[in-house]
Amino acid sequence: MISIIICSANGEELREVSKNIDETIGVAYEIIGIDNSDGKRGICAVYNEGKKKAKFDILCFMHEDVEIKTVDWGNILLNIFSENKEIGVVGVAGGGYKALAPSGWYCVEYNSPDRSFQNVIQGFKLKNKEEIHAYHNPYLQNLSEVVCVDGMWFCARKDILEDKPFDEDLLKGFHGYDVDFCLNIFGKHKIVVTYDILMKHSSEGNFDREWFETILRLHRKWNAHLPLTTTKIVSEKDLYLTEKRAIKNIVEQMLEWKYSFSEIQRVLISGAKSKRMPLRLFFKGYIHLVEQHFGLGDD
Repeated sequence: MISIIICSANGEELREVSKNIDETIGVAYEIIGIDNSDGKRGICAVYNEGKKKAKFDILCFMHEDVEIKTVDWGNILLNIFSENKEIGVVGVAGGGYKALAPSGWYCVEYNSPDRSFQNVIQGFKLKNKEEIHAYHNPYLQNLSEVVCVDGMWFCARKDILEDKPFDEDLLKGFHGYDVDFCLNIFGKHKIVVTYDILMKHSSEGNFDREWFETILRLHRKWNAHLPLTTTKIVSEKDLYLTEKRAIKNIVEQMLEWKYSFSEIQRVLISGAKSKRMPLRLFFKGYIHLVEQHFGLGDD
């Protein structure tokens, strides 16, 4: 009933997660583990190949450093899809606001309970930190509707991917595929987070300059449609202030990463394609860039 597609970089981790799936899923399944240990193919290309090989109607895309804790999670997942035909994607972590300012699946500067929805045990490989149980269900829901989900684990109806495959032409690495896939179907199918399937993700992700370069490419594709939110009651002023804070932070981060003045300026110009945000937002961003670049203080 469920086809599980894994882009594998480590044979031992693939064996471990396969055993974990077998012990917990509770329904008929297949695992399509595609060896990419040489890293020569991007995850979008691997996932599109997995989709073509899949026999079942529900596809699960997951990292191999995940351990699912919930027994019989396959039935929980299938019930979600069967009970609401509008649902196209199910994840365990997601954001209710996708910023216009370059970002991942959630926006730090969005001061709302809808910033994130999740139920995940988060481990750490890059930082010396103890694992945490990241649980955020502000409205005590069974399912929360979001704009984007985290790519560590998410499931989708196979027929969606027939029409909306992963964009392997744009995204040739290992970042941004989850956000791009969700934006491609947002408004056509519901994207939700479930709290009833718990798993541990052993790594926190590396949000470095390589990740950011991918996000910039993704935003050039989607800027005209951003920002997007599932929040029911939010003022345009709140959105503007969120984006103002986020753009200022992006300018400062890009300067720290030694991007040139003209490169940052191009990011601001690209953001001005938004059909929702006023031009004064980008003027503010430009003024902040000038002040930070030339050491003139803050506005």
